[in-house]
Amino acid sequence: MKFLLERNTLDLRWAHRVVIALALVLWPKAPAAVSAVEIVEKSHQAFHYAGADMKARVTMDLIAASGRKRTRVLTMLRRNDPKNREQRYYMFFHQPGDVRGTAFLVWKYPERDDNRWIFIPAVNMVRRVAASDSRSSFVGSDFNYEDVSGRDVQGDTHTLLREEELSGTDCYLVQSVPETPAEYVKKLTWIDKATFLPRREEYYDAQNELARVFTADRIEVVASHPTVVKRTMKNVKSGHRTEVTFEEVGYDVGMEADIFTQRSLQQPPRKWIR
Repeated sequence: MKFLLERNTLDLRWAHRVVIALALVLWPKAPAAVSAVEIVEKSHQAFHYAGADMKARVTMDLIAASGRKRTRVLTMLRRNDPKNREQRYYMFFHQPGDVRGTAFLVWKYPERDDNRWIFIPAVNMVRRVAASDSRSSFVGSDFNYEDVSGRDVQGDTHTLLREEELSGTDCYLVQSVPETPAEYVKKLTWIDKATFLPRREEYYDAQNELARVFTADRIEVVASHPTVVKRTMKNVKSGHRTEVTFEEVGYDVGMEADIFTQRSLQQPPRKWIR
């Protein structure tokens, strides 16, 4: 009898172990945690690559700490290369009179320096924007040249700090530290978990002090693409800020590649900038 009881006990223990092993194998696995790089790449895609191309009428309000405002109106065109991740940007300024006719062209390449040119009608000259100037102010605004077309994801080391709510929106909070030259030593970005659009960015300078703040002030869905149609960049130290509004936004409008050439800087594509 004792032998039978011991044998039954052993059988039960063995059966219990088998059940646990099967449960571990068959139990649905939790999805792998998303990495910081994946989050930033998805954000870059949502913010800079939506659609095959994009056209918008853009108003930039440059507002001093005193409240004095200057306004610039331009057309922005963007085309993605269907064969790779290269992009082309073209911007033509309509107002005010002293900058009318100014045009800006970007050939964006992944993982290497972009090519940038600006046409200044006052001197009838096309000037190449050096890579070292990519962190300079874009036409006097609080955005720099690099902000316009985006910084390469590989240019920074990204760390997911945590997930948190920002103004009622669930976000990933990502810290980015430059590996290639940048105008910041650290950037914090709150990325919307649903749309992957950046909701807020904080740029810290060489003294590790907050220097600039970007905010996505209004988001609308345009042709199924969530789009930041109003955004602000503020220089925290000077109090100056630039508010940018996108209107007449269109995606997949069929832009030709030959729009995005140096020739278009001095001979604007009238069909697309009216």
